[in-house]
Amino acid sequence: MRTKTESFKIIILLIVFFLFPQTFKAQISRGFVKEGLKIKSSILKREVRYTVYLPFDYESSDRYYPAVYLLHGYTDNDMGWIQFGEANMIADEAIAQRENPPMIIVMPDAGVSWYINNYNNTLRYEDFFVNEFIPFIEKEFRIRAEKRYRAVAGLSMGGYGALVYALKHPDMFSSCIAFSAAVFTDPEIIDMNNDEWQGMLGVPFNGELKGNERITKHFIENDPLYIIKNAKADKLKSVRYYIDCGDDDFLYKGNSALHVLLRDLNIPHEYRVRDGSHQWSYWRSGLTEGLKFAGISFH
Repeated sequence: MRTKTESFKIIILLIVFFLFPQTFKAQISRGFVKEGLKIKSSILKREVRYTVYLPFDYESSDRYYPAVYLLHGYTDNDMGWIQFGEANMIADEAIAQRENPPMIIVMPDAGVSWYINNYNNTLRYEDFFVNEFIPFIEKEFRIRAEKRYRAVAGLSMGGYGALVYALKHPDMFSSCIAFSAAVFTDPEIIDMNNDEWQGMLGVPFNGELKGNERITKHFIENDPLYIIKNAKADKLKSVRYYIDCGDDDFLYKGNSALHVLLRDLNIPHEYRVRDGSHQWSYWRSGLTEGLKFAGISFH
């Protein structure tokens, strides 16, 4: 028979179990975030900040990992996806639940470059990213430097950048995940308020242009819709695409047009329209599925 003391202990344990069930859950192994890292770029002629998420077993193993290059939005920086997007916690949980393989997430600071070389080549961010940044990262960290194990993702301006990189360099990336991608139709660009055009798109595309003048050769070469129209579909099919834009997002037209164009050209892709707008709560809730989409290629 149990003593009164033993029975009392059991009662206390049962109370704790039912009131605080999380205490009894298995602990999730947490990865590491390294912020404020820098690369000295000869192309940009300055230092560029970046943040990296390393999976929980990185420092205790000798293995090489797949990588997701996760791009921030307009006016944000390399810490946005950690500070507001909770990308590290989302990755930890997905890895712990075996929905994703352990992966490295790399988040560079792109300022308001839109991730491309600008109209007069005074800001060559795409050249930096492709020719300097990725090779540097793959030497600095234990990353499997192959197309199959490399994905690019981003939100808003970063979603635009992810699409441009995957479409222009399909030999480099296995998958592309674009959240609320800043893709605009021609009428939207032509009719855009001058202040909005200059303030938001002036750096990459020349803020002095108005109306139809804005659809330049440079714009066409860096617009996802035009790139898809002018590229060979078979080459684009080597990348897996995931497009996610909220039903209340102001960028719905460009994302819808992107989906329709890909469908018409029979280019496989996943297209999601969920309840939400252009905000962090939407991107946080979508990142789990986005990383899982990348992980399918990695597996």
